[in-house]
Amino acid sequence: MSDNDFYTRDRPEHARLPEDRPRGGTGGQPAAHRGTWTIVLIILAIIVVAAFGIMFFP
Repeated sequence: MSDNDFYTRDRPEHARLPEDRPRGGTGGQPAAHRGTWTIVLIILAIIVVAAFGIMFFP
């Protein structure tokens, strides 16, 4: 049995599946990524708390 026979054995003649995520988008607004500044502020807060802890409780 050749590869062609193996892969086409159980498929209909004109098998075509719709794409799960079509390319090109739908024309709407792109997704907003608001988390970047939140992460930066959390990291800065941790650094400030650690610095104060080191300064006041050596």
